[in-house]
Amino acid sequence: MLMKVAMAHWQNRISPVFDVADHLLLLDVEGRREIDRKSLRLTGRNPFERVKELSELGVNVLLCGAISLTLEKALIGAGIRVVGFLGGELENVIQAFLEGSLGDGRIRNASRIGTQPGMNAAKTRKPSPREHGLRR
Repeated sequence: MLMKVAMAHWQNRISPVFDVADHLLLLDVEGRREIDRKSLRLTGRNPFERVKELSELGVNVLLCGAISLTLEKALIGAGIRVVGFLGGELENVIQAFLEGSLGDGRIRNASRIGTQPGMNAAKTRKPSPREHGLRR
């Protein structure tokens, strides 16, 4: 059975945030084999335009980085399976999808946004009460 798999990409990587991505790679997949691929530009800017665009392309599965809850729910409501919060090189994600190994954590965690050295410190530090505007 033929399946259309879409991936938002930027500089040969999964795009960090699907909601604002411009480029889409569309794969035709049969079984675990890639049959065809084409790259196109996304034009829809709001969640409902994006859903319409992917639906009209016949997309069955979207592989993406971060995605807003509104857009994710709208895509699911349109019958599109969403596999979000992925990161890494585009070809690695394609290979993992074709092998059925996206769920094993390698792609989801190996090069996720925010896991690069130096980025975690700012994200995990607790703000002081003063930064919250609280007094002691």
